[in-house]
Amino acid sequence: VQLVESGGGLVQPGGSLRLSCSASGFTFSSYGMNWYRQAPGKAREWVTRITSTGGSMYWADAVKGRFTNFRDNAKNTVYLQMNSLKPEDTAVYQCMVSVSGQNYWGQGTQVTVSS
Repeated sequence: VQLVESGGGLVQPGGSLRLSCSASGFTFSSYGMNWYRQAPGKAREWVTRITSTGGSMYWADAVKGRFTNFRDNAKNTVYLQMNSLKPEDTAVYQCMVSVSGQNYWGQGTQVTVSS
């Protein structure tokens, strides 16, 4: 299983970014996908989950209404669209999948929200 995130960067407050997580090594279309983030000096926190078909999504309260996610099962990729970004969204963002009881993580992509 391999997960590779991309799309992070520096953005001003109120701006937008789209992260991608490209997956391989498992049947992507059969698994729900999660995004987590870890801010400096803080514990990693769950952000969102999208089901295998993309039909259902779940959100942490901190990002609800600002972030959306979607997936392209033909491309084995899940996306995190982040709008109305705030400085407190600054973190390393990672995607995660649980396959056969084991959690697999990408290396993460840094998102910095600052003026």
